[in-house]
Amino acid sequence: MAYRLTRRSFLANGTQWVGASVLTELAQEAFGTLRPTSAHAGQSGAASTQILSGSRLSTDAHGMIVYSEEYITREMPVSFFDSWITPTEHFFVRNNEHMPQIEPSEWKLSITGEVGRPMTLNMEELLKFELRSVTNALECAGNGRAFFQPRIGGVPWSRGGVGNAVFRGPSLRALLRLAEAKETARHVAFRGTALQSSDPAFMRSIPLDKALDPDTIVATEMNGAPLTEEHGYPARALVPGWIGSASIKWLTEIRVLQKQLESYYMDSAYRLPAHSVEAAGTDASIPAEAQRGAVITSLPIKSIIAAPADGSTISSAAIPVRVFGAAWGGTTTVARVEVSTNDGKSWQSAALGSQQTRYAWRLWNFDWNPPTEGNYVILSRATDDRGRSQPLKTQWNPSGYLWNAVDRVRVTVGSPAVR
Repeated sequence: MAYRLTRRSFLANGTQWVGASVLTELAQEAFGTLRPTSAHAGQSGAASTQILSGSRLSTDAHGMIVYSEEYITREMPVSFFDSWITPTEHFFVRNNEHMPQIEPSEWKLSITGEVGRPMTLNMEELLKFELRSVTNALECAGNGRAFFQPRIGGVPWSRGGVGNAVFRGPSLRALLRLAEAKETARHVAFRGTALQSSDPAFMRSIPLDKALDPDTIVATEMNGAPLTEEHGYPARALVPGWIGSASIKWLTEIRVLQKQLESYYMDSAYRLPAHSVEAAGTDASIPAEAQRGAVITSLPIKSIIAAPADGSTISSAAIPVRVFGAAWGGTTTVARVEVSTNDGKSWQSAALGSQQTRYAWRLWNFDWNPPTEGNYVILSRATDDRGRSQPLKTQWNPSGYLWNAVDRVRVTVGSPAVR
């Protein structure tokens, strides 16, 4: 009997389904094993994948690292962290279900549940609402999973499961006001179009106060153009500052609830243990509910180093080096970024880019003059407006969520013989 890759099994075992032939030292250190084979390869309309010379990581026509074309999953290489707005073709993709084919003329959005005026809107009616633009750094909760030790099953994201884009659409608050959300409303759930599957429906909910944030929108545009299919066309939720899974794609229903949604992706997935959990398993002395932990909401403070690349060689100490990258803080703003060129012994302030909005990432740069030839470890550390800084190490968790340890790259200055 033919085996069909399921969403839930991919989450648990995604790094185990690739042959050893595609493994390289880079993949082992940064990405773990790579993508499963796909019965639906090419359904996104993207060019066929190719092998990236040298690293042999599978990439698409835009240079994106490809982990799966069944549940479309693509990571942005760090070399693309060079602009404040991430071009749509370089924006990471993490599809939690098979991508549906939606006919715009047949698409409808229903608002149901704890409302006085249940309603269904077509696209023309939806776009009559005032449209709001929100620049948001959207990040997968598992971005950085490859850095946890011991290794964790699932997509082996390194640094590029994130992007910064301008989303546009009506505010969710305006829709809920028109539908007359009741006083009993406490949570708002999102449901997207889904193909038939044995997997649980990918539905998640957010508290009412976040739903009423004027920057929480039903996005129909991304970077000045209609959403692409892989990014949720024709409409998706956009919950700024929160993990990417809160921003449900291919949106067809907004359901107002008296309490948090009960579903697999709220009750089991996307949670952090309330107590430290050892890699070997659970702690019998801790109640099961505490081990289940809390639903993940906002992204933590984080920075990444885009250049110089990890493992790169700088030909001479006489050449100034531009260290640069991006930093973001979820619902907080980036207050400063510091750089260390001596493995954390001392820190210096980086210059922050002038472009900023509440939920966007902030570009940063630091000019470094290596004092001598040799091997160096460069670190970056961001601090938000609440005084919270990246830790030296992120606490291990069984799903590999919310990696935000100080970023670290190793470089050699001078001839390779210095190594």
